[in-house]
Amino acid sequence: MTTSWTLLRVLRDRNAGLYLMGLLVSAFGTSSLSLAAGVWVKDLTGSDGLAALCLLAVWAPTLAGPALGTLADRVRRRPLLIGMDLGLAALLLTLFTVDSPEGLWLLFTVLLLYGTVAVVAGAAESALVTAAVPGDLLGDFNGLRMTVTEGMKLVAPLTGAGLYAAFGGPAVAALDAGTFVVAAGMCALLRVREERPVRSGDGWRRDTAEGVRHLWGHPGLRPLVLAAGTTMLLGSLNATTTYAVVDRLGHSPAYAGVLYAVQGAGSVTAGLCVGAALRRLHGRRLAAAGIALNALAVAARAWPSDAAALASAAATGLALPCVLVATFTAVQRRTPGPLLGRATATAETLVFAPNVIGLAAGAGLVELASPGLLLPLYGLALLLPAVALAQGADSASRTAARSPSDANPA
Repeated sequence: MTTSWTLLRVLRDRNAGLYLMGLLVSAFGTSSLSLAAGVWVKDLTGSDGLAALCLLAVWAPTLAGPALGTLADRVRRRPLLIGMDLGLAALLLTLFTVDSPEGLWLLFTVLLLYGTVAVVAGAAESALVTAAVPGDLLGDFNGLRMTVTEGMKLVAPLTGAGLYAAFGGPAVAALDAGTFVVAAGMCALLRVREERPVRSGDGWRRDTAEGVRHLWGHPGLRPLVLAAGTTMLLGSLNATTTYAVVDRLGHSPAYAGVLYAVQGAGSVTAGLCVGAALRRLHGRRLAAAGIALNALAVAARAWPSDAAALASAAATGLALPCVLVATFTAVQRRTPGPLLGRATATAETLVFAPNVIGLAAGAGLVELASPGLLLPLYGLALLLPAVALAQGADSASRTAARSPSDANPA
């Protein structure tokens, strides 16, 4: 009942409904291309390493998030998003020329630009949402946004793989281009009034630093962002044990797909409920609860049992959206509009860049020790940010009780 009410509350708002529809369409195209690009490179070169570089090319621009996010604060966000959607649509159509290993430079260039636009778009969308969607709907909207994204990860890769098998990589690129055109049209239909941003005159570097200082200096945002980044770091260490866990269970590597699907289903479910949970618990408590659940899930994965592995995957899927939605909703609510693009991009870098470190370190650690030893240690480490956030939430509540003017702890 709560889930249905959450969905209705968001969809009854015209702007929120349009935003979600545009996101659904573009997420479908992005998820379709994400798998097809690696298969495309593998078919052209036979190289697993080059195929893996497709993912790196898309994620690498996240490291420049604070600087890229500054662009979202220097221009009006809706025209910027429309222009980037249409620009990417045109860029993707150039991939029709890639039919041999000699053309891979173009594919990797497109993927790198794809990732760069994604960083800027993420910052601009976060800022535009605060102007287009009522504040009391932000938590629900962000939860449904995650449901849409994770849901497409379950459905779209199969579509992309089928389309690739039937018609080749250019057909998938054309599909993705079409979804960007539709998303641009949805964005154009939004009813939102944006003032032209006032340039500070301090230069790009100082503007970027201002967003970083706000995020790092805010007593409500810094603990959330650091806890979320730590969670993603340990989550990526956990992810590197997946095939070792599957091997201990006596299954073929393909069984990992089952675990990923169960985790995705958990994330879809969490996205539908997290808005209501955020209203009841507030940001720090919800994030702390999500991290604690993830800690238990990671530790339970060490038990060599199919039931434990499946329950752990579902619990991780439920836990991570709580942490991410709580963190980024707090950034939206507690950052002035002119700074929101920079602050959001900085938060995304601090939260998601640790994935790269965790994947690299975890790949080495899983060769040295068994998951039965590593996973309990990862779970124990996850309890530290959970406890720190829970204690901070209690302290914030006591402060709010003494200061009625700030009764909504982060």
